Formats: sequence, structure tokens, C-alpha cells
Amino acid sequence: MLNAKKLEEIAKQVTESIPASLKNLAHEIEDKAKTVLQSKLSQLDVVTREEFDVQTQVLLKTRAQLTALETKLAALEEKIAASK
Repeated sequence: MLNAKKLEEIAKQVTESIPASLKNLAHEIEDKAKTVLQSKLSQLDVVTREEFDVQTQVLLKTRAQLTALETKLAALEEKIAASK
């Protein structure tokens, strides 16, 4: 059975045996693919992770405030009902 170290050595040998021109071609393809993907993603109507996280925090704060207001309203309704 092969161990992880042996597999790493084999992978390294295979990688080193790939001609430089082929490696350069792979890098060029990767760069062009990234450029195309970034261009297409920028055309979509999406938010950044940072914007999403900020809105999540705003939503959590709003929910907490709503819960507090619901509790106060329930107490006031009880007080009014008891005074009748």
C-alpha cells in the first residue's frame, strides 16, 4: 500500500516532468479563465461577502429590537386589559 509521502514524491516527479511550455500554457489558460469569470461575476447582481456579513449583523440587531418591542407591547396590553 502506498503512503502519503510516496504519493507526494510521485506527484512531484510528474509535475517536474511536465515541459515548461505546457506549464506556461496552463498558467495562461488559468489567468484568462479568471479574467472571464471575474468579468461575468461583476455583471451579476450580487453582493460581496463583506456586504452580506454587514447586512446579517443589521438583521440580527433588528430582530433583537423587534423582540424587545414585542415584549414591551405585550406588557402594555396586559396592563391595559387589567385596568379595564
